[in-house]
Amino acid sequence: MIFFLIFGFILALQLLHWHVLRRIEPPWLKPLLPWLLVAIHVPLAVYFALRLTGAVSNEFSQALRPFARVGFYFQAFTAVHLVILAVAETVWWWRFRHHLPELETEAEAEMEAEDPTRRAFLRKVATAGFGVAAVGAGYGASEAYGDPGITRMDLSFPDLPPGLDGLKLLQLSDLHIGPMLAPRTVARWRVLTDREAPDLLLVTGDLVDSLPGEVAPFIESFGHFPAPLGCFAILGNHDYFTDPRPIWHDLEGAGFRCLENANRIVERNGALLAIIGISDPMALDGRFRGVHFGDGPRPDIAAIGIPDRAWRLCLSHRPSNWNLAASTGSKLTLSGHTHGGQVNIIPGVSSARLMGPYTQGLFDENGFKLYVSRGLGVVGIPMRLGAPPEIVVITLRSSKAPSRG
Repeated sequence: MIFFLIFGFILALQLLHWHVLRRIEPPWLKPLLPWLLVAIHVPLAVYFALRLTGAVSNEFSQALRPFARVGFYFQAFTAVHLVILAVAETVWWWRFRHHLPELETEAEAEMEAEDPTRRAFLRKVATAGFGVAAVGAGYGASEAYGDPGITRMDLSFPDLPPGLDGLKLLQLSDLHIGPMLAPRTVARWRVLTDREAPDLLLVTGDLVDSLPGEVAPFIESFGHFPAPLGCFAILGNHDYFTDPRPIWHDLEGAGFRCLENANRIVERNGALLAIIGISDPMALDGRFRGVHFGDGPRPDIAAIGIPDRAWRLCLSHRPSNWNLAASTGSKLTLSGHTHGGQVNIIPGVSSARLMGPYTQGLFDENGFKLYVSRGLGVVGIPMRLGAPPEIVVITLRSSKAPSRG
């Protein structure tokens, strides 16, 4: 289902782009446009079909993958270019709105649309827009696939046991391993993670784009990671698009503990840390057909059996479930899901606001803290703007113990 929705959106976007360009581009380009679009998108369509049948591991699909990615890059270019053209149309209308006659018939509307002055203006914008869109898409791709930033911070808690002071957590989120991510990129993330030498490795969901087999590069790169206190993971909504059980199996086999409405206790210097994971709501609607792979978020189940003296940390893929995470008694919650908006056209304004108030970064309410990671991968289009990928490193500090550098 998700494949049909995405491909339908891609097709609609390209038809709109073709419809706009054929009205304003030079006559010699018009007959070539359909063929260019077909050449760009046939590999993408075939690759989608192979993913739909699950045949993404054969040699043909792997050889096709780079060409399919060209199609994805073209989607980013198309989106940016259409925005530029829409702005140009708005500027034209605003500038000449007082001079435009009332259009009473379709013929008059068609004559206005073919106005040579308007066409010349839009043609110039389209030509300049090609350059701007190409630069924007290229910059967005470089931001998406360059080395992620390392966000390091110390977080202090009055009730943190002294034995946990200085504990270093490393969070990975929203990897979205799939058609838009090369295995070598995942291997690079492992190198960067190694350099931080964390005590705990925590993964907050969306390891794969949609298929369980896509977790293989993560297992190859991060399997049996040498974190002294262990490696823990929860699943995100994308991990439930198909059967998540192979992902659980592969993660457990690679040394990760999967915390789907569950917890684990680790000990450090005599102090106990409870790592709690709450399940994603998509567990109740796997495959978008109401297939149940779990109970959804159940903090009451996730916190069962935790000793009273254990300090609590919660993993929740969606920051919108912070209230559920806090109900487990967790003073720190780690989330992802939003990608920090991924593509933020207006500087300083995150498009993730559409998902809720917790977009990216640190939030503190009444002594309860939430960190929302921008994540590592991409969804939909292979670019990021104003939301670079990140690896999060948090060092816990106790206000009762002297801070160590």
